[in-house]
Amino acid sequence: MTIQQLEYLIAVDKYRHFGQAAESCFVTQPTLSAQLSKLERELGVILFDRSKMPVIPTEIGVQIIAQAKKVVSESKGILELVAQLKGDISGTIKLGIIPTLAPYLLHRFVRRFLEKYPNVKLEVQEMVTEEVVRRLKNDELDLGIIVTPVAEPGIVEKPMFYEKFYVYLSKNHPLLAQKEVRVEQIKSDELWIMQQGHCFRDQVINFCDQTNSGHQNFHYESGSLEGLKNMVNRYQGLTLLPELATDELSDEEKTRLRPFEGESPTREVSIILNRSYLKQKLVELLFNEITESIPQEMTSKAHGKIVRFK
Repeated sequence: MTIQQLEYLIAVDKYRHFGQAAESCFVTQPTLSAQLSKLERELGVILFDRSKMPVIPTEIGVQIIAQAKKVVSESKGILELVAQLKGDISGTIKLGIIPTLAPYLLHRFVRRFLEKYPNVKLEVQEMVTEEVVRRLKNDELDLGIIVTPVAEPGIVEKPMFYEKFYVYLSKNHPLLAQKEVRVEQIKSDELWIMQQGHCFRDQVINFCDQTNSGHQNFHYESGSLEGLKNMVNRYQGLTLLPELATDELSDEEKTRLRPFEGESPTREVSIILNRSYLKQKLVELLFNEITESIPQEMTSKAHGKIVRFK
């Protein structure tokens, strides 16, 4: 059994097609097929049901693939760990980040991080929290940047900063006459929210205690904060925006932001990783780069009152 064979095994599971898997591994299909057949003979099991299209792993194949992902991930981690011990900061970081953070956070640190560490390759994908956690556990990601806590077994959370929520109001909205907004003043039929699956939706609903939101003749749930902001700009109503997203507003739009009365609701943003993750030096460097790119007051837990899931 070799690491290369395990990588072929993982590729076939990913693509469910021998030809596409071979192409992704930069080998011919006969080479990949021969190596997987050799692995099956060595183990004495059938890993894939080749009679189906797309091919699917057998019951025992599913378990072996899960173990193979851990072995391949840790083998690569050992090489990168040795490089780090020698002072060579290099390797690949596969990072998942939620959509309500990516447009407002990535540009703050990515360029400077890669300029400092040119031998590091950063691969970033946007996805919802549930998918970040799933892929992290499945060794398809190295790190995640999400809103915490998630309290998942085997997952380490490293809080980086805390974002306040602000109310964003449409033009001529009655609440513009106030300097601060009380939670009870937010009406269900005025509130534009994120679609199902986004943790920011859950936080807004939990904080505002809304069980149903939407306008009487039109119901819209957006996959992005920009979508919500555009609806507020063009129509009536309001939405909630996290702090970093407010930096991108125009001067006129900023005049329609209002803080909450009293202690501000806040979300905790963290790097998450597997407890067994080996690239600790890269995690530390990325953590430092992100926290240095954020206003200093946002790195304090005292920045506001953290909104948690029910």
